[in-house]
Amino acid sequence: MSIPSFGLGTFRLQGQTVIDSVRNGLEVGYRAIDTAQIYDNEADVGKALAGSGVARGDIFLTTKIWIDNLSRGKLIPSLRESLAKLGTDHVDLTLIHWPSPNGAVPLAESLEALLEAREQGLTRQIGVSNFPIALLQQAIDIAGKDNIATNQVEISPYLQNRKLAAFAREQGVHLTSYMTLAYGKVLKDPVLAAIAAAHGATTAQVALAWALQQGYAVIPSSTKRENLASNLAAQKLVLSEAELAQIATLDRNERQADPEGLSPAWD
Repeated sequence: MSIPSFGLGTFRLQGQTVIDSVRNGLEVGYRAIDTAQIYDNEADVGKALAGSGVARGDIFLTTKIWIDNLSRGKLIPSLRESLAKLGTDHVDLTLIHWPSPNGAVPLAESLEALLEAREQGLTRQIGVSNFPIALLQQAIDIAGKDNIATNQVEISPYLQNRKLAAFAREQGVHLTSYMTLAYGKVLKDPVLAAIAAAHGATTAQVALAWALQQGYAVIPSSTKRENLASNLAAQKLVLSEAELAQIATLDRNERQADPEGLSPAWD
């Protein structure tokens, strides 16, 4: 099973805001939705899905296990709680949201629990998130690369994460890019703006098309229907090798997500 290349993120969206975003996203053509236990919006995402009229089988649904629930005794019960909130009997992808801080819960324990959840039919695929090279290697050693559907990590024109990307490519592990627009910071970038103007596109579309052409999946979010539709159109934008080379020069190792106490040793 492959990971959809384009999905709708729901980080920081709650209540009616996330309900409207997911509903509008589904109406304009999104079929992959990304949430997480710590977002505290799974129930509202579930409401949006239930009221959308889109068949569950047509939606690729991802959630992520929070660090408090990574132990063998907590992971599957917490996933069952997530399923109840989402109003479904399974998700399509379940990720370890962040590595257990200081290895408090052994990675093998969490991955074995995830594999058991998959065996029970609670999730179709499993993967990881925010895993640098060393931890991704550990995950591969424990579960096998074929069992790691994706590593969801921050990648944007300002944080191109080249070492990790090269390692993942060598290992055959797929990457999902989050914060591809760097919290909107790339939207005013003059290089991206010039490329966008040449294509009659938006800077957001250029940044998303860049990530897609690297082979990453993307999960941008928006509260505005017009932006949701515009972002989705990035799939039709093809950048030239010269334009990709220009974007390569924008990398400045500028990380947006680096929470104290959670972040591993980045590459």
